[in-house]
Amino acid sequence: MPTAYNLHPDPTATLQLVGLQAADVERELILATLRATHGNRTHAAAILAISIRTLRNKLHEYLEDGIDVPPPHDAGNSDEA
Repeated sequence: MPTAYNLHPDPTATLQLVGLQAADVERELILATLRATHGNRTHAAAILAISIRTLRNKLHEYLEDGIDVPPPHDAGNSDEA
């Protein structure tokens, strides 16, 4: 898994981020990580190195803004937004 120490993104990919607001980049990174973890909030928060509370708060904001958020991986789990 990439870390801050071994992450070497494609320069052309990072250039596509120039001009975007940091909040938009953060949102897309959070949602992409959530999709990659099949909705597992705990795993996504660990990958992003943020607390589950922070992740839940951000997902709540996204839902309030009308943004599609991947559903939790297990509806019976307390790991929901």
